[in-house]
Amino acid sequence: MSSILKVDTINEVTSANGVTVDGLSIKDSKLVTANSVVTTNVTDANITSGKIADDAVTLAKMASGTDGNIISYDASGNPVAIATGNDGQVLTSTGAGSQPAFETLPVGGITQADNWRINTTLTGLSYPGADITANWERADSTGQGSNMVIGNGISESSGVFTFPATGIYLISTYWEIGATNANDPYLQVQTLVTTNNSSYGAVARNGQGLTKYDSSTEIYGSMSNTVLIDVANTSNTKVKFYFRISGSHAKLIGDNTEGKNGVCFVRLGDT
Repeated sequence: MSSILKVDTINEVTSANGVTVDGLSIKDSKLVTANSVVTTNVTDANITSGKIADDAVTLAKMASGTDGNIISYDASGNPVAIATGNDGQVLTSTGAGSQPAFETLPVGGITQADNWRINTTLTGLSYPGADITANWERADSTGQGSNMVIGNGISESSGVFTFPATGIYLISTYWEIGATNANDPYLQVQTLVTTNNSSYGAVARNGQGLTKYDSSTEIYGSMSNTVLIDVANTSNTKVKFYFRISGSHAKLIGDNTEGKNGVCFVRLGDT
């Protein structure tokens, strides 16, 4: 014959022991019998973070994932897996409120560099001047290699130079100039740039008074210039050079073994 005991409170006789009901010990509102809590008796969502001891969750207890994935959090604060990147990629921040991502780093160092020169002296240049359209060649002297170019190289057509990639370019020019008549004492070379593949404007210019060095009637001088340009569009941004003279007997000294007149292009970074 079974009996039912109905009470509002059961108090322990000895304060240190608690009470026992059918072998289950209860002390201060908590179960103290070993192995008394099983998953089937725990209501869903009732194990809080405070009930988990520090360092109690081991890797073996974590859910399985994809090899190489990294755990992060989304904008709602929920954990998410960051997909594995490719070999050589690095994990980078994509800004506040956005998950990090594996990305390929930009290529370091100089990616484009080229050197062009005047290989044969240009003579008969006269006032007011003209574009330097002829006798250009890529430098290939001893120590420079047969094709000393980094990247794809700058292309040239009738004195117009076209860039292989967008970016900020350093343009360094060097000029050895002369005149066969002392009445032509002043020469100037201009660096011209177009951003619409049509109209050109000067971004740099060098003027040089010429000097007579010997008993001949010829006079000589040299000059150089360095300028930065932003190549935002390789189809529209181009460079050429303009030679200006005060008389009618000027010449640009050319040489196919060393650079006496020429230009060096170096891409420094992104536009």
